[in-house]
Amino acid sequence: MFPIQKDDQTWKKELTEQQFRILREKGTEVAFTGKYYKHDDDGVYRCAGCGAELFRSNEKYHSGSGWPSFYAPAGEANIVIQKDYSHGMVREEVLCAQCGGHLGHVFEDGPQPTGLRYCINSVSLEFEKKKDDKK
Repeated sequence: MFPIQKDDQTWKKELTEQQFRILREKGTEVAFTGKYYKHDDDGVYRCAGCGAELFRSNEKYHSGSGWPSFYAPAGEANIVIQKDYSHGMVREEVLCAQCGGHLGHVFEDGPQPTGLRYCINSVSLEFEKKKDDKK
């Protein structure tokens, strides 16, 4: 289903233990501990598994949830949403459209213009700072 397909052994070689647990085993990081929770630099958030562009800093906001929150992805084709029935709940899971890595969940309690809150694990992300256009 996803363009990037790798077996667990390959993923384990390429990812840290925590990245593997979250991206490949659908884990979560402890709230308020992620490196991007209070991160405010300008740039792009990419998938830690494959480098795909997922979110932009101008769509990030402080939700108080304990995880980096965005009101929209960088592009609708960049993510996949699927039902998650784990932990006795029904939620909308957010996956990377390229590698299928687990990113987090999306909820309908975010700000306008979308009303959505993409609640994403910092471990699932790598940040690429916007390059200064001045030379």
